[in-house]
Amino acid sequence: MAVKLLSYNLNGIRAALKKGLADWLAAHPHDVLCFQELKARAEQVDLTPFREMGYDHWWWHDAQKAGYSGVATFSKIEPKAVALGMGDARFDGEGRVLRTDFDGWSLVNVYFPSGTTGDVRQQVKYAFMDAFYDYAHALLEEQPRLVITGDFNIAHTEMDIHDPVRNKKNSGFLPEERAWLTRFFDSGFVDAFRYKHPDKVEYSWWSFRANARAKNKGWRIDYFVVSEALKESVIDAGHYTDAVHSDHCPLFLTLDL
Repeated sequence: MAVKLLSYNLNGIRAALKKGLADWLAAHPHDVLCFQELKARAEQVDLTPFREMGYDHWWWHDAQKAGYSGVATFSKIEPKAVALGMGDARFDGEGRVLRTDFDGWSLVNVYFPSGTTGDVRQQVKYAFMDAFYDYAHALLEEQPRLVITGDFNIAHTEMDIHDPVRNKKNSGFLPEERAWLTRFFDSGFVDAFRYKHPDKVEYSWWSFRANARAKNKGWRIDYFVVSEALKESVIDAGHYTDAVHSDHCPLFLTLDL
């Protein structure tokens, strides 16, 4: 059975819907949708279009702070269990992790903190990275067939960023962040896009400044990650770079389950 997953940092779900997100999703059907950076609570959003597209099951982990962060998962497949957060009070109030368990596999929808606003938030980001590493590996022991997707806010290699030299001291491409991602990928997880396309250059985020998207001066900071047990099940992974509802673009993963 082939399952098609989509992940998309929306930079505000209400803004994305005003830019035609629902029509785009209707033209690009998937089995499961993972959204990050919702910036809204569920009751503030008209979810009728999602129900009309067959996403009968949905879960929302919003932040305690209004208009901030938040993740949601919409599915045509009914899960066996759902869990909000990592069980870590430092981060669960920011609405960053949502887990859905399906028959024989699990899906984690995650939104990593950004460190671009200064050192305080960069330290929060490092703490989140360490906590998420432990959370993911504990989950991997429980469920070897694991998919993790979302905005990691880290570009891994020089191939994943348009200007690695000028950005080497910027949050999102710091040596410590990149080393953490290498350690993560070396510990039982696989970057699905890079596994299928080792030499392909595609980005998932562009700054709003300096006409960066039109010039394709981007970063690949959004990922579909699969456990080693699912690596051979990856049919394809990639990006819908023509979708312009956000400063990110959606990415997809097709699995043979």
